[in-house]
Amino acid sequence: MRLKVRPIRKSSISDDIVQQIISMISNGNLKAGQRLPSERELCVKFAASRSSLREALRCLSIMGVLTARPGEGTSVTMDGSKFMETVLRWRMSTEQHDIEDLMEVRIALEGVTAASAARNIEEADLRKLQDLVAKMEESVDDAKRFAALDLDFHLSLAKASNNKVILDLVSVIRGQLERGVAKVLQLPKAMPLSVKEHKAILQAVAAREPEEACLAMQAHLKAAILRHRGLFEEIEEVEPVNA
Repeated sequence: MRLKVRPIRKSSISDDIVQQIISMISNGNLKAGQRLPSERELCVKFAASRSSLREALRCLSIMGVLTARPGEGTSVTMDGSKFMETVLRWRMSTEQHDIEDLMEVRIALEGVTAASAARNIEEADLRKLQDLVAKMEESVDDAKRFAALDLDFHLSLAKASNNKVILDLVSVIRGQLERGVAKVLQLPKAMPLSVKEHKAILQAVAAREPEEACLAMQAHLKAAILRHRGLFEEIEEVEPVNA
């Protein structure tokens, strides 16, 4: 196996190895499932010590980029979703993200999710969504159970889109919003209104109407933002002003 590597600068040996291996995966020089050369060979190629190399390989394994198995050596992970999820979770946990900022991202992302699901959903996935909405309607007096069903609905919809990147992003962003979602569900009428909105999403998906599914999802998430602000009931009760 011939890998195009360059000697490492001593200032950040393990970091440099990490960056080179990621670059080799990105440009196709290393492919999913491909086994890396032996540690001795890699040390020579990188002009690095075994301790620095092992530190880099351990870091990449934790990130999910590489898979190390005793007796089998180290290879490139077949599924890169763990890597992306790890990076996103780390970034979001170390930075301050306002709930409404994340909800704005969800409006764009999950609108695409709903539209894609309307185009690609299979009958088994549709039945699961129908079952989840029915259970949500039965759980409007149990905020904890309702929140779990709500999460399952959005993740199941993302799975039905047949887009793994969307699923990873929805999972990570929604995970950061669990506390905020729980608070919103405590507001009066929040759960019955949410059921109504999920039914509209489900109806559009079941009808295989991508544009309508997108609009229904965006309407649901925009309403959730208003509920988070604690203004939803007031806005709902205001009568239109005639010009």
